[in-house]
Amino acid sequence: MQQKREIGRSGIKIAPLVLGGNVFGWNADQATSSAILDAFVDSGGDAVDTADVYSAWAPGHKGGESENVIGAWLKQSGKRNRVVICTKVGMLPTRLGIKRQNIIDACEDSLRRLGIETIDLYWLHRDDEATGADEYT
Repeated sequence: MQQKREIGRSGIKIAPLVLGGNVFGWNADQATSSAILDAFVDSGGDAVDTADVYSAWAPGHKGGESENVIGAWLKQSGKRNRVVICTKVGMLPTRLGIKRQNIIDACEDSLRRLGIETIDLYWLHRDDEATGADEYT
């Protein structure tokens, strides 16, 4: 994973493989998730993707579980400076859509769960045809 690629014109350069965190806090508990994250980063991986909706589909979950697990790992491991953190907004059943205030509120919640000051790459999880681009650009 030595070769880095720039994401658009963002200036953010990452390895071509991104670790998806949708199972963290769902199928993978904190210890297992931390071991996976450590192995990924120690092998040269440098980008982790999650979303506020992960794992709202699981019984007893409300969303944000993956971000909580990644946040705990970042705090415990001290590897924040070695990873690009990517998360998404717009699909959480209790907070659907990409209206401006929804994005702001969801971003603040994601920052809190991740325990970081800056999200490196913040994605719209899906299109929202009811919301014009002027709401989020």
